[in-house]
Parts: sequence; structure tokens; C-alpha cells
Amino acid sequence: MKNGLVNITRRHVFRSLSYTVLFDTFIALVLTGIKFGGGFVDNFIISQCIGISICSFALTGLYLFRPVKPFFMLVVVMIAIIIGTVVGWIIGSIAAGLPISLFEQRFIAVMILGIMFGSIISYFFSYRERISQSEALIQEERIKRLANEKEMAETNLRFLQAQIEPHFLFNTLSNILSLLDADLERGKSMLTDFIHYLRTAIPKTRGETTTIGQEMEMIQAYLNIFKVRMGDRLGYRLDIPDTIKVYPFPPMLIQPLVENAIRHGLEPKIEGGELFIRGEKKGDMIRLEIIDTGMGFNEGEDTGVGLSNVRERLQSLYGGKGRLILEENRPSGLKAIIEVPHDAD
Repeated sequence: MKNGLVNITRRHVFRSLSYTVLFDTFIALVLTGIKFGGGFVDNFIISQCIGISICSFALTGLYLFRPVKPFFMLVVVMIAIIIGTVVGWIIGSIAAGLPISLFEQRFIAVMILGIMFGSIISYFFSYRERISQSEALIQEERIKRLANEKEMAETNLRFLQAQIEPHFLFNTLSNILSLLDADLERGKSMLTDFIHYLRTAIPKTRGETTTIGQEMEMIQAYLNIFKVRMGDRLGYRLDIPDTIKVYPFPPMLIQPLVENAIRHGLEPKIEGGELFIRGEKKGDMIRLEIIDTGMGFNEGEDTGVGLSNVRERLQSLYGGKGRLILEENRPSGLKAIIEVPHDAD
């Protein structure tokens, strides 16, 4: 039922006629069993003609008049029963080679037979409409639930992103203040790099997606800030093929991993080390690796806020298709791997 009207489709007509044929066959067997009519063949022909005739008139009436209220639907079906019974008997008698005059002799029996057909057809229509309405309500509720889940996921993503950004900003400002006290020139240089970073990177993080290439530009600006502080103790390389730079990518997913590698892996190491970021397309997946030669796994490192946020965002955006993997980088350091579908927004 759509907008209160019976929705008659080809599938509905085919199903209705199929059920009618089965029910007609059953009626023919019953009539033959009680010794009604001239045998199974005659009963089968007449039953099929009456049943299909009633069903056809009922479907036609419901399609043409589109009754909204159950009472008017019942009126249409009852009229279809009367007309369909008469027409079906005439057609059936001709097909079975029986005299049409038998209709007058068996009027009561024929009308009872028509009412039986009509009752089952009416029940079928009523039952189908209840099922259709239930399915429509279930579908509507499913759409509402999916919309609510999407809204909650987007809200959660904005919250997680907002949680990551201040974490980086406050740490960077703290580092700049420390350098301004210890080494004014390096502090000014780091502040200049930081301002450049804000101008180029922050606008990209406000959208729902950026590209891998834009994300790498932001990461390079980020690494330049730490390069001022760590000097020769920090080296980095980026190996991102041009073919994957254009792919959409969520902002602020790689930076927490880079920050984690520097703060927990490279910076505490006396001689420092190198950070290597590479990307590749493997099948329908994009694989990004953030590899450092730092201190390696530390106790509690895998449960840090930054890594937890990355995992939650991957889950919200990609479900089970996106994941974060942490591996040991031999002979030293840590390898963080992000895998996401390349065609997902």
C-alpha cells in the first residue's frame, strides 16, 4: 500500500494468480472427493476458471478504483466475486463441454464455491497489505536508524579530530616557548615554520576529506618544525607515488602516527634516527607505512590517545575495511601501517 492505496504490481499479479491456481486445484480435489460435478477434470477446469476469473476481476477492480478504506476494498472484492463466479462458470462450462443451463440448477453450490474463492482471495489481499505495510515501516525505521548512525559517526569524527588538533598545537607551542628561552634564533625559525604550517595545513583539516598528496604536504611542514628542534638527529624521507596522491583521504590520520614516532621513538633516542613514510596501492587498498628507527615498542604505547583516535576514526569511516597495524621495525623502531579502501570517500 502506497499513500493509502493498494499497490498492484506485475509481481503481485503473478503471485496472486499462482496462489489462485494452487487453491483452485485443491478445491477441485475436494469437490471430486465429495462426488460433486462430473469428475476431477470437469471440476478442475471449472474451479480454475472461476478462481482465475474472480482473481482477475478483483485485481482489476482494485487497480482501477484504488480503494483507500477497508470497507470499500471489501465492496470491490465482493462485486468481483459475483461477476467472476458467473463469468468463470460460463467459461468453464464451455471449456469442459457442459451445458451452461447447469448454472441455474447448481446456483447455490456455485455461489458458495465463489464465496470460498473470494474469501481466500480477500484474505490473501488483506494479509499481503499488512505484510507490505509492516515491511514499509521496517524499511522506514531502518533508514532513520542508518541516518542517526551516520550523524553520530560524523559527530564522533569531528570530536576525535578536535581532540587531536589541540594535542599537536599545544605541544608545538610548548616546544617553541622552550626554544625561545634556550635558543632565540632557532625559536624564531621554528615559530616561522609553525605559522607556515597553520596557514597551509589547518584549512585542509576542517573538511571531511583531503587527498593523500595534501596530507603529505602537511606532514612535511610538520616535520620541518621538528627538524628545527632536533637538527641532524632527525632525518626523514617521503616516498609517495604520484598515482595515489590524488586519492581522497581523511585528514589528521597520519599526523598522530608521525607525532607518535617522533615523541616516543626518535626524540628520546640520543642519536635520533630516521622517519620514512611510503605509500602504495595493493589491489583495492591503499597502504601507508610510517616507519621509524627509534626506540621501538614501549609499554602502554599501543593504548595511547593518538593511536586510539586513529583506530576509532578508521572504524567509523571504513568499518572493518580500514585498519591500523603496529609492527616492530628491525633492527630498531616501529612500523605503523594504515590500510584503507582506495575508492572510499
